[in-house]
Amino acid sequence: MSWPAAARRGPFRAGAFRSPLHEPRTAVVLGRWLGAALLTCFLTGLVSHVLQQPPHGLAHLLPTRPVDGYRVTQGLHVASGIAAIPLAGAKLWTVYPRLFEWPPVRGVLHALERLGIAVLVAATLLELFTGLLNTLQWYPWPFPFRQTHFWLGWLATGGLLVHVAVKAPVIGEHWRRARAVVPGRRAFLVAVGTAVGAVTVTTAGQSVPWLRPLDLLAPRRPGAGLRGLPVNRTAAQAGTVTVPADWRLQVDGPRPLRLTLADLRQLPQHEAVLPIACVEGWSVSARWHGVRVADLLTLTGAPPGSAIRVSSLEADGPYRVMEMPAQYADDPLTLLALGVDGEVLSADHGFPARIIAPDRPGVLQTKWVARIEVL
Repeated sequence: MSWPAAARRGPFRAGAFRSPLHEPRTAVVLGRWLGAALLTCFLTGLVSHVLQQPPHGLAHLLPTRPVDGYRVTQGLHVASGIAAIPLAGAKLWTVYPRLFEWPPVRGVLHALERLGIAVLVAATLLELFTGLLNTLQWYPWPFPFRQTHFWLGWLATGGLLVHVAVKAPVIGEHWRRARAVVPGRRAFLVAVGTAVGAVTVTTAGQSVPWLRPLDLLAPRRPGAGLRGLPVNRTAAQAGTVTVPADWRLQVDGPRPLRLTLADLRQLPQHEAVLPIACVEGWSVSARWHGVRVADLLTLTGAPPGSAIRVSSLEADGPYRVMEMPAQYADDPLTLLALGVDGEVLSADHGFPARIIAPDRPGVLQTKWVARIEVL
């Protein structure tokens, strides 16, 4: 395909980009960093998705240990996603002159390669920025976030692997330290690394306790809420500020039970130090006290190994009803919590009773529990 010389204007003209940093070695170094961040984000995101919505037939395989497993993986997911944003910007700056190479299309294979890069860049940027806005709980779009984020992750990761395969010869050629010195390369890479480190250190404190003094830019600051526990969904939002005076916990099993709050407090009480860890990346541990879920199931005559369904008092909401696999229901750390840190639960934290279990996303730690059904 021949192109008229008159069309070669603006960024298409020869010599339009003069920085020596638009070169393969810089792109390969940044690509390694960005690839590591994106793959870490993708794999930890899969963990979150599986814990929230287990594939059919695999729910019984989910682990209850370590108790803060989800806290670690989801914190790493959000931290690596945030770190990938400046890395993606630096990587795109390094290679963007290639968007204006001449001629724009050299044939069918070249056109397909450019189309693949366009899909990769679009999916990656959309994935990163929707994820960032999710940490702020801001959803200025008409599509469902979780499902879209999940499939964008597959699209971006698939595009990344295809891109690496296509560019393997170039990557291999420039993988090792280059002998030729490019002015400004070292300073540029140090600046990018410093920016990534600064963003990570000032946001990771929402999930890493020893970084909390530096938690300047994170959307959540654990310890700032009532009793040091942030709240995503308040009682006012759920319509549960006032609990009915005749509230009873309905436990449906072989021998159904209806228990008042006084009845629950007469049962053996237990404590567990467990974290609340949310998909937005923040987490904080607390000392919960209440009745073991396994003890409640025993009172109903349910056999060990029974899964349960838990329903909330809230009228609607995507997690009003939650199913809990048997290994969580049997775990001695899984409580129907009646209090936290020595105090009765507040309305925002789930009064009169809530679920707290090890290694589960915060959205599945159901508040304002009204009913437990043996499945």
